[in-house]
Amino acid sequence: MASTTPLRSVPLTVGFDLDMTLIDSRPGIRACYQALSERTGTHIDAELAVTRLGPPLADELIHWFPAERIEEVADLYREMYPTYAIAPTPALPGARDAMAAVREVGGRAIVVTAKHEPNAKLHLAHLGIEPDAVIGDLWAEQKALALREHDAGVYVGDHVGDVRGARTAGALAVAVATGPCDPAELRAAGADVVLADLTEFPRWLSDHRAERP
Repeated sequence: MASTTPLRSVPLTVGFDLDMTLIDSRPGIRACYQALSERTGTHIDAELAVTRLGPPLADELIHWFPAERIEEVADLYREMYPTYAIAPTPALPGARDAMAAVREVGGRAIVVTAKHEPNAKLHLAHLGIEPDAVIGDLWAEQKALALREHDAGVYVGDHVGDVRGARTAGALAVAVATGPCDPAELRAAGADVVLADLTEFPRWLSDHRAERP
């Protein structure tokens, strides 16, 4: 005899990237690179560096330091980061409302980022943004590890690497054009949806849920 117990829907989990998705980290990262340049005596074009945020820190440092110094300098940067980068960094428009929209439909909102996890948590705490979980130090396809672990059905990011992470995890890839990648790049990478910014996310989420059976 078939069970008459009603099926319960699985709560929606939405993952969000951090830099240039939830926060405009350019002012803080610029300040930290400038301080790092002074501390190490090595020229770093901070204005250029903040135009290519997204990939891991080592990918940027290799432009300015020899390979054998990358680990040492990365540790120094992360140590300096709370002093220089947290206070100047604002939330991007729609960030808080996007997370609230997920909660309003009974979902969970998590942050999955390539940023050093303790520093990611400092940003969110400073801005009063409280996700259900924060997972750091994951880039591109590696993000699928956390997305799968948390059963995320949607991942929102600003970089083609975020799109690859979502697709690797089997999650819907929602891209926002607030970072270094333009809408055409994001679509070419396989984004299922491209929004101008997170202010469009609550309406999209509402429409998306209405379309689902």
